[in-house]
Parts: sequence; C-alpha cells; structure tokens
Amino acid sequence: VQLQASGGGLVQDGGSLRLSCVASGGTFSSYHMGWFRQGPGKEREFVAAMRRYNSNYYYSDSVKGRFTISRDNAKNTMYLQMNSLTPEDTAVYYCAADSSLILSSLRTWPEYDHWGQGTLVTVSS
Repeated sequence: VQLQASGGGLVQDGGSLRLSCVASGGTFSSYHMGWFRQGPGKEREFVAAMRRYNSNYYYSDSVKGRFTISRDNAKNTMYLQMNSLTPEDTAVYYCAADSSLILSSLRTWPEYDHWGQGTLVTVSS
C-alpha cells in the first residue's frame, strides 16, 4: 500500500488543522493505521492510532483531548483533526499502516510496515 499525507501548514497558536492520509494499492480497511510525528531535533513519536475496522483508538498523552483520529474506508483515507495547537506540536507528521495480523500496541514505529512521506505542521506563537 502507498500512503500520501497532506494538510500540513502554518497555523497560529490555538489554531486547528486537519491532516489527511490517502491510501492506494491495498485493502485500506484491513490495516491498522497510525500517525507519528518528528519535531526539530527530536525522535519520531507516536501521536494516535486506530485498529482496523474502526475499532479501538489510541492517543499519546500529549495530544489526548485535542486530536482526533478517524478513517473513511470508503475513501481509503485516514484523518487527524488537530485542535488547540501549540508550538510544541510543530513537527513533520507521518501516517503509517500496519498490515500485521499479530496483535500489537500500535504505539511504536517499528510495528508499522508502510509509511507516507510526511507533512509539515508549523505552529507559530
């Protein structure tokens, strides 16, 4: 499966953005999906994930209550609605797909076997 992330941009502190991740070449509904981010000088970190068939959602503590992950299987698209953004959210955001049948946490990047190219989110203070 190929993943294409989009929707990043420059937003002011407290603003909102919605990221999209379009999948092609695979059976989108059968994948666990996740969002990760990598800020300047930081390691890639988990943001949010959801299991296949729209069941079970997971968020990092830093975004819980502000970000919402969702998917539209009919459109082969995953979303990340980001509200109340702060400069600490500035990062390149990556979408990822996990095709494994093995139950995993979905919170670490090695669990995913397909990655999008990333989209830059910059939050100005």
